[in-house]
Amino acid sequence: MPRSFYEKTGFIAYSNKEPAAWQKKVSSRGGIRLSDYILEMKSIVKEYPGVKALNNVNFKVERGEIHALVGENGAGKSTLMKVLSGEIPHGQYTGQVVYNGQECKFANLKDSEKEGIVVIHQELALIPELTIAENMFLGNERRNGMGVINWNETYKQAQEAMQRVGLKETSSVLIKDIGTGKQQLVEIAKALSKNVKLLVLDEPTSSLNEEDSKMLLDMLLGFKKEGVTSIIITHKLNEVAYCADNITVLRDGSTIETIPNPEHNIDEERIIKGMVGRELTDRYPSREHNISDEVLFEVKDWTVYHPVYTEKCMDKNISFKVHAGEIIGFSGLQGAGRTELAKSLFGKSYGSRISGHEYIKGKEVFLKNERDAIEHGLAYATEDRKTDGLVLSDTIAWNTTMAKMEKVSSKWGIIDTAKEKRVAEDYAKAMKTKTPSVDQHVGNLSGGNQQKVLLSKWLFADPDILILDEPTRGIDVGAKYEIYGIMNDMVKEGKAVIMISSELPELLGMCDRIYVMNEGRMAGEFSAEEATQERIMSAILSNSNDTKEAQA
Repeated sequence: MPRSFYEKTGFIAYSNKEPAAWQKKVSSRGGIRLSDYILEMKSIVKEYPGVKALNNVNFKVERGEIHALVGENGAGKSTLMKVLSGEIPHGQYTGQVVYNGQECKFANLKDSEKEGIVVIHQELALIPELTIAENMFLGNERRNGMGVINWNETYKQAQEAMQRVGLKETSSVLIKDIGTGKQQLVEIAKALSKNVKLLVLDEPTSSLNEEDSKMLLDMLLGFKKEGVTSIIITHKLNEVAYCADNITVLRDGSTIETIPNPEHNIDEERIIKGMVGRELTDRYPSREHNISDEVLFEVKDWTVYHPVYTEKCMDKNISFKVHAGEIIGFSGLQGAGRTELAKSLFGKSYGSRISGHEYIKGKEVFLKNERDAIEHGLAYATEDRKTDGLVLSDTIAWNTTMAKMEKVSSKWGIIDTAKEKRVAEDYAKAMKTKTPSVDQHVGNLSGGNQQKVLLSKWLFADPDILILDEPTRGIDVGAKYEIYGIMNDMVKEGKAVIMISSELPELLGMCDRIYVMNEGRMAGEFSAEEATQERIMSAILSNSNDTKEAQA
C-alpha cells in the first residue's frame, strides 16, 4: 500500500520501515486526523570540510510533546539544533525547516527566538558578574517609553519567571554566587521570559545530581501541560524513558528511526540498539580485581578554603587512600566539595589556606603547582573540559601532547611535529575519536569527542594516579564503555583511578570502593559489596541532618 494512503487515513510514520510501526492518531472529537507538527525538518544536509555532519536528516516534532533526540557523540544532534535555531544560518545547509506550517529561513538566533524557539546549550550562556535579572533580560531588556531600562519591571518579571521554575533566590543575586543547578534554572526562566513555544535543551542535566535532574524533568512535564513543546538532547537514557513521548535516533549524521514511548516506560536497551546499531549486553566491562597492598596515594586531614571568600571552608579534614590496581569513587550532591578537593590536591590549583598531607607511594609530597603534580605522577581530568581542560582554538595533536611536551621534543626543547602528529593519531584511533584529521581544531569537535581528546592528553602524560572528574559527562553509551575500558587497563597496569561522578549506577558499576561526601565532609565509605544507591543516599542525608543539628 502506498505511503500516501496511510497519511490520508491518519496513520503517521514512527519508523522508516514498515507501516505496522505506524501509529494511528485520534483527535479529541473522536475523528481521525493527521498529527499536528509544530516542527518538520526535511532532508537537512550540512557539510564541513572533510565531513558530512548531517546527511538527509528528517525530524518531526508534534505540538505539545517532549521529544528526545539521541545518538552517539558526533551523530549530528547539536548540529541539527544549530540549523533549527539559525546559529547555522539559512544558506549554509540544504533542506527545509518548517515551523508552525511555514518554511523558515533563519539568519541568526534572534530570528528563531522571535518565533518562540529557544535553545539552552550544555555550556550555560550566563555572565557570572551580572545578577540573575540582568542575565535573564540581556539583549531583551525591559524598557520604558523613552527607551530607558525599567529596573523595577526587570526585577519584578525576573522574580515571576524564577517562581515559575521553582528557583528560590532573589533576582538581584549574582550568577557567580549560585550553584550550577540553579544556573540551569535561570536559563530556563530566561527562555520562559521570551514567550517560548519550542524549548530545546542540550544535555540539561549533565551537571545535576539525580534529585535535581528529576526536578528539572518534572518541570518539563509541567510545561507540557501548559502547551510548551520541548526537545531534549541527553545521553541519560533513564531520563529519556521517564519523560519523552517520542525518541528520534541519529547515527553518523542520518535519521535511523523515531520510537514512540506513550507509556514512558521504554526499555533503555531498545534505545541503545538504535544508537549503536547492535545489542550492548553489558554497560560496564568486566575486569579482574587485582588490588595491591601498596597504597599508591593517600590524603590525611585535608582542609581547603574558598579562593576568594577565604572564611568559607569548602573541605574539612578529608582523609582517604587508594591502592595500586584500585578504582575508587567519590559520590555526593552538588556542592559536596568533591571537585574542590580534587583540584586542590592537583598542585593546589584551587583554594586558599590549604592544610593537610599528601602521600604518593608512601612518601609525603608538597605539590606547589600543576606541573609539580604531573612530575610526581598525579593527573586531574577536569569536569570543565572547555574552560580548564582543552585549548579549543588549537589542534587535536597539540592538545593531546601539551601536558608532557618533552616526550615529543628534542633535548633542545624543539617540538618534533611529525612525532606529535603520530602520537595524536595513535590516541585518536585508540579512543575512536571522530575527526577527519588530528590537525582539526578541538573546538570543531562534538562534546564527546572533545572529552576523548582530554583523556588522551592525560593518558599521554602517563600518570600513576589519575583523577577523573565527571569523565563521562555528555558522553554516549558506547563511548562510556570505551572510557571504562581505559580505566580498567590503567589499574591492570598497577596504577590507580579516582572517579568523581554524579551518576550512582556508574560508580556502583566501576568502583572497588566508594567514598561519600556531603557539604565538604566525609559522610561514609563503602566497599563494592556494601554499596547500594539507597545506602549512599542514606549516608548523605544522615550527614546533612547531623550538620544542621551541629549548626543549630
